[in-house]
Amino acid sequence: MATIDLAHVGKNLVKSADTGESVELRSLWQDQPVVLFFLRRFGCQICRWMASEISKLEPDLQASGVALVGIGPEDVGLKEFMEGGFFKGSIYVDEPKKCYKDLGFKRYTALSVVPAALGKKVRDVAAKASAEGIKGNFSGDLLQSGGILIVAKGGEKILLHFIQDSPGDHVPLEDISKAVGVSAKVKSGQKPVTLGLT
Repeated sequence: MATIDLAHVGKNLVKSADTGESVELRSLWQDQPVVLFFLRRFGCQICRWMASEISKLEPDLQASGVALVGIGPEDVGLKEFMEGGFFKGSIYVDEPKKCYKDLGFKRYTALSVVPAALGKKVRDVAAKASAEGIKGNFSGDLLQSGGILIVAKGGEKILLHFIQDSPGDHVPLEDISKAVGVSAKVKSGQKPVTLGLT
């Protein structure tokens, strides 16, 4: 795991998808712990599935005072992503990709992206996404990888830092819950239960 200087990374600016306002990354963990989900691309089928998967934790995170934030590397595909309702937390954009670089999220090369995209992990997640009716496209930066950063309130410490090796790599929901000390009712791959009021 790369050594991360939270004070340094925290000064990077990210743009709110809702307001267009730029804020320092550290403002997201200033008053509460935060789960930062760094997407590869907003149009990526696998990223959309991962976003919907991690969103299953949102009610439990919110009830425990933990923020859920998604960050993408560009505006390309953002509108469609938001309209698709794939992610339940706040969404920001890091166009200069400074956070991605500082957190060690690698960039593929034109040669390395093809085998990575055709690997078994990617095929398995793509099959899950397709089974749930989640589609994607190839618009935007195809070479950026992502990951997760979970930070304690006030930037006191890093609770989890995960860097994708393959585009299909993701953190199980149970590990995210454990990192923030939240008892989640949902497990990875489980469909959320909606209770209808009668």
